[in-house]
Amino acid sequence: MASALASSSPISWPKRETPPLLDTGDRLTRAEFERRYNAMPNVKKAELIEGMVYMPSPVRHELHSKPHLILGAWIVHYAAKTPGLRGFGDNGTVRLDNDNEPQPDVFLMLPPQLGGRAKADQDDYIAGPPALVCEVAASSVSIDTHLKKNVYRRNGVQEYFIWRTEDAAIDWFSLVEGDFVPLPVQSDGTIRSGIFPGLWLNPASLISADLAAIFALLDRSTATPEHADFVTRLSAI
Repeated sequence: MASALASSSPISWPKRETPPLLDTGDRLTRAEFERRYNAMPNVKKAELIEGMVYMPSPVRHELHSKPHLILGAWIVHYAAKTPGLRGFGDNGTVRLDNDNEPQPDVFLMLPPQLGGRAKADQDDYIAGPPALVCEVAASSVSIDTHLKKNVYRRNGVQEYFIWRTEDAAIDWFSLVEGDFVPLPVQSDGTIRSGIFPGLWLNPASLISADLAAIFALLDRSTATPEHADFVTRLSAI
């Protein structure tokens, strides 16, 4: 019996032709994350944060999908008022470093001539940190307010905007000497970007989904001399 076993052929397992499926909690390099993600075209959102895969649960309407659309409308309206500003996106994959490939809800980029560090690479993914990243987070315990915040800070995102929908709160940070600090609330209740002149917001209008007020404020803020100067600098590129 022993000689028969010794002479038998080794077991041959079938060769796997496709990569293993992504799963929340997987520890992967960015290259392996992309290989598996590309093999799963049915998956619409997966992120690599500090080397770990995160795949969100189904999206709720009032807590995410509606706020997400409103944020996008705010950015698009600003872009429409800012000729020459073309670097904006929604749910785009962003290659930051070997352990981090997030998929921000909304982002806005500066051209490199004005200090921007992100651009579309040869694969049509965003490489480098967008100037402004916006995320919709369920609450203050979300990874958006902790892990992602640290990742964006470390990689040089200049402004980070979080809408905490369960808390009915807005956090808008500016990168100052390597740390995120809150942008100040002005006397009129608005918060104003320090890198995109004219990008103003009244948090109360956003939280209440008052689109008319959001757009009216942008119409006023993009009629300022600071915004006109920004458009002039864009047109010179």
